[in-house]
Amino acid sequence: MSTRSIMKATRNIYKNDVDFTTLALQSPDFAKYVKPNGQLDFTDPNAVRQLTKSLLQRDFNLKVDIPENRLCPPVCINYKKSHAGLIIALRLNYILWLQDLIDTTGDEYRDDFDPDREVLGLDIGTGCCSIYPLLGSALRPHWNFVATDIDEGNFQSSKKTVSANELESRIQIIKTDPKDDLIPLQSKLGAESLDFTMCNPPFYESRDEMIASATEKERPPFSACTGAEVEMVTAGGEIDFVTRMIEESLRLREQVVWYTSMLGKLSSVSVIVEKLIEHKNHNYAVTEFVQGNKTRRWAVAWSWTDLRPAMNIARGITGFPKHLLPFPSEFTFDIPTASIDDISNKVDAELSTLSIQWNWRKNLGTGVGFAMENVWSRQARRKMQLAGAGHKAEIDDSKAALGFKVQLRQDRIEEKGVRVLVRWLKGTDSVLFESFCGMLKRKVENR
Repeated sequence: MSTRSIMKATRNIYKNDVDFTTLALQSPDFAKYVKPNGQLDFTDPNAVRQLTKSLLQRDFNLKVDIPENRLCPPVCINYKKSHAGLIIALRLNYILWLQDLIDTTGDEYRDDFDPDREVLGLDIGTGCCSIYPLLGSALRPHWNFVATDIDEGNFQSSKKTVSANELESRIQIIKTDPKDDLIPLQSKLGAESLDFTMCNPPFYESRDEMIASATEKERPPFSACTGAEVEMVTAGGEIDFVTRMIEESLRLREQVVWYTSMLGKLSSVSVIVEKLIEHKNHNYAVTEFVQGNKTRRWAVAWSWTDLRPAMNIARGITGFPKHLLPFPSEFTFDIPTASIDDISNKVDAELSTLSIQWNWRKNLGTGVGFAMENVWSRQARRKMQLAGAGHKAEIDDSKAALGFKVQLRQDRIEEKGVRVLVRWLKGTDSVLFESFCGMLKRKVENR
């Protein structure tokens, strides 16, 4: 199966309930935990641990041994058949979201998976078996990881797991100290830059909070899996932990393209976003991971670069306060009665007159452009005419103030009307992007 096929297939791998009877036939180690009625006792830590191990082996060809005194990283949770539906692993979802984040902010502005792109990520607090680097490496052959942990037991067991899967050349496990930076690029990692960092920090500020949270959920603490306190509790909880990441990012800036973290509380997302805005960061993304019909986690990402992720990746929390959502990176409008050829010619003709870098592929109905400044205002057009400047500009896209993609779409059945989608690829000035979109809409609509 090709890399692209694997990537697409794994996105829906747990769309339906896991068939425990089938899995038992495939995994003798799992079979002994399945009841005669085909169900599993989720209060048995050994059963859940083996479920995770068997699924990782079957679906990702990963050999994982999970110590009994460490947090079990569930790949998916099965619900009653009456609640069958979308069941997605939180950890797998995090990796898939990272893929989309990286894919839509590449230097080549292709907005999709580049199978040749080399990617290096850091997993902060990798846990007992480096589940994120294992999944990331299994899904993307050119993704490599460095993974850190302050716990000696996690460090040793993760190294053992990476070795068992013969991934030493792609995953490096590093022991760190609580006093170290969370992102010790040169001091510990020996790296000049990273494409992303990821983290699933301890949610709780204290052991008492952790136990109280479990009590509120009307189940005994650690009913499904045991976990070491170092994996579940940290001073100040997840907000303080991610705040440390933000402070380090202020020093590292563009040495890391995307700083990301999972969060256990929706309220934490708002606090973190407000902190980012206070530090004048306006290139961030938020999302929600749903597992079954109850369990939810959230994630936040931020970048000091000017590469803008796709809108569905950056604005992935429904009902999130509008003023805290990142600025939309897409603008669409419809031309109800026009043909796609007419709109294609009009878009290309109009943008070709501007002093921008512009490449239009009519057969695909797609074009990419870069501008150093607002060159479409009346004042800018008048200035260009007086100067007798040529229409084409030699522009270094890495220094451009605005990068954009224009796409034309038409209903294949009706073949009536055209939808124009403008995608913000690069830049920090939302007003400049808005101005460009407004100009294009007016010109296409003959206003």
